[in-house]
Amino acid sequence: MSKAAKDQRPIITMVSTAGTGYTYVTRKNRRNTPDRLVLRKFDPIARQHVEFKESR
Repeated sequence: MSKAAKDQRPIITMVSTAGTGYTYVTRKNRRNTPDRLVLRKFDPIARQHVEFKESR
């Protein structure tokens, strides 16, 4: 991957809003989603689907 491609798709950490401390690590395209990402994913500690928010 070139330097420009790495700047375009940074690695981000998604933190659970359930307060369990569980995280996901993913990449996002800064051009398509400039604001913070919020996804509904499974938290195995809480054993349910909860919102994960992008942390910086």
